[in-house]
Amino acid sequence: MKKYIVSPNLTVKEVIKYMDDNSLKAVVIAEEDMLIKGLFTLGDMRKYFIHGGELDVPITEAMNNNPITFNSIHEVNHYDDKLIIYPIVDSDNRIVNIIGSDSEQENSGVLSNTSLVIMAGGKGTRLYPYTKVLPKALMPIGELTISERIIGMFRKYGCKNYYMILNHKAEMIKSYFSQLKKDYSVSFEKEEAFLGTGGGLIYLKDKINNTFFLSNCDILVDADLECIYKTHKEKGNVITIVCAMKDVEIPYGIVETNDDADLINIKEKPEYSFLTNTGLYVIEPEVIQDLKDKEFIHMTDIAMKYVRKGEKVGVFPISETSWMDMGQLDEMEKMQERLGV
Repeated sequence: MKKYIVSPNLTVKEVIKYMDDNSLKAVVIAEEDMLIKGLFTLGDMRKYFIHGGELDVPITEAMNNNPITFNSIHEVNHYDDKLIIYPIVDSDNRIVNIIGSDSEQENSGVLSNTSLVIMAGGKGTRLYPYTKVLPKALMPIGELTISERIIGMFRKYGCKNYYMILNHKAEMIKSYFSQLKKDYSVSFEKEEAFLGTGGGLIYLKDKINNTFFLSNCDILVDADLECIYKTHKEKGNVITIVCAMKDVEIPYGIVETNDDADLINIKEKPEYSFLTNTGLYVIEPEVIQDLKDKEFIHMTDIAMKYVRKGEKVGVFPISETSWMDMGQLDEMEKMQERLGV
């Protein structure tokens, strides 16, 4: 029971890190005497991020302060809706037990009819000198390439169909995958010229007719892909961008002035929180149909085109630690360290 309980004195950042470290989808916020104050779930985290919430404020500012509670296991057993955790309290609203059901939903099969497209055409210049020899998609992270690790994330959810859009060192990538023993299929499309992070999808016209995921070939997103997919469908989005919450400290004193250059305030090393694009998207097939032949365009520009047309483009926030990016050498080393390889 104790692993589900956190103190109301912790910050939002500290609670999210605790949840990440312990693979929890929800925690109960309670005083030392077990008096329940609220509940904080990954869903609450996403809502908080979307509304611009800060990370260094007390968790009480982000929690659900009116959670569903129960007075007995009998009540839990006869509750119709499925919850992540079921707090059981006494007559004074103090926690006496917590029943959890927040284990990872691996091999759920929800993505069995969904494809993953990996954009693997870039030269990976930020990873020189390694990418002078290997294409970025084949960069080793331990005993597996980054592409195999991306595919492995999706295989947990039943995804079996994969496409790779190639350009730089395309034949090397095709040769590598042709020699792998695998229980999934990979199809390759080679661009005649690099078409950006979105334009290469034109090669999949009339080949993908269902909702699909698109991933850069240098990132890993260790998040609930089933929840991301279902949220995209429930919201009716044309595109959903998976975004990670970043917390950045400015290493200087920030000076605030008025129009007459009079000093108003000085903030020493302020921290700013914002959502950043991870490079993972959920996309409806109409996006492919709308592309122009051989048009150079990035996915961010495609998304903004739909926004300007008044169509729904959503954001699915995840925690910073759920996103790993190896776009630069120091980031690749961090990814290897986090994966223990």
